[in-house]
Amino acid sequence: MNALNVSEYMQTLGLQARQASAAMARADAATRSRALRALAALLRANVDALQQDNARDIARAEAAGLAAPMVDRLKLTPKVIATVAEGCEQLATMPDVIGEISGMRQQPSGIRVGQMRVPIGVFGMIYESRPNVTIEAASLSIKSGNACILRGGSEAIDSNKALARLVQQALAEAGLPQDAVQLVQTTDREAVGQLITMPQYVDVVIPRGGKGLIERISRDAKVPVIKHLDGNCHVYVDDSADLDMAVRIVDNAKTQKYSPCNAAESLLVARSVAGRFLPRIAAVFAAKGVEMRTDAGAAALVGPVPGARVAPATEQDWYEEYLAPIISIKLVDGLDEAIAHINRYGSHHTDAIVTRDHMHAQRFLREVDSASVMVNTSPRFADGFEYGLGAEIGISTDKFHARGPVGIEGLTSLKWVVLGNGELRT
Repeated sequence: MNALNVSEYMQTLGLQARQASAAMARADAATRSRALRALAALLRANVDALQQDNARDIARAEAAGLAAPMVDRLKLTPKVIATVAEGCEQLATMPDVIGEISGMRQQPSGIRVGQMRVPIGVFGMIYESRPNVTIEAASLSIKSGNACILRGGSEAIDSNKALARLVQQALAEAGLPQDAVQLVQTTDREAVGQLITMPQYVDVVIPRGGKGLIERISRDAKVPVIKHLDGNCHVYVDDSADLDMAVRIVDNAKTQKYSPCNAAESLLVARSVAGRFLPRIAAVFAAKGVEMRTDAGAAALVGPVPGARVAPATEQDWYEEYLAPIISIKLVDGLDEAIAHINRYGSHHTDAIVTRDHMHAQRFLREVDSASVMVNTSPRFADGFEYGLGAEIGISTDKFHARGPVGIEGLTSLKWVVLGNGELRT
């Protein structure tokens, strides 16, 4: 497909999405929920066929020498399919927020003023690797009464096409326009350039992938962007922490899965408990092959652990998102230093404290400047499905409109509504 044809193709997708968005905004909650339940049923009924399409993507990725974490993200396992189907069903049962009016107040003039929640209209989604994002984006688009244009990575093209066909089948079964969810069928990179520069058709763009992709979208887009660049997530083990709990949380935060953006990349430990805690967690990491990049104080405590892989941390390590079995470890004097370190080096994504001190927990929640802040649990929970949002379109570290996991409300806007009874301004 040449550049001219790509431009015409994307303009056509944009026009079709804009037209479909009007129908989606009019559709009632029952119809949209019917489409979501139909999609869940189709996903469950087509596991084998979906895995056959997915196998072609995985074979190409492995033949091309794609890194193991990236191949892992490509996999459309029965568990992944079941999870996204469950997400569709969860969304179908959630309350409908479209048309909801809040904050209605009577003014001295007699008019009543409030705000109504409405769909954004059309969003573009640009993502890499994970084909389950196709369903997460489509299902949230349907629930929120929007239309969307999806552009997945070339490495998952067969999987994404198969999933998109099921989405359009579910929309048709519910009597909704199939063009409400469209997948860009070409892998030509020019399609991305077109999608992010069509403000007449696209109201917001959401990139989900590597830092290079997101930086490019943020730089070149002519429409608003919802994004996060890095997932340098921290766990801080406080001086009053339950150390048994801390070992379990830090282990889960780092090793439950290495590739997600909400996996822990940095561990901060209060000096007063480091001698008792670090050898224990280092033994866990040694057994699982996790490399520890440490400051001098931490190195002295984890170095003697049999099998421990230890390297001195550089300044860059405190900023790093590894997405791999590597973690940076630093000793801190206490809560103040931990908060300062996180706010300086972190990516404002997700950070957690393990503590039994209520005041320390409250200060951490208030003062850590991140989209999700946690007490006594793993940052791996920073996810739309785990937050009860049904699914997520992505995670935002921006401070305007949407922050943290972006679910239904993040794909809506508010408009003012005014109710009167013949009042006139004097």
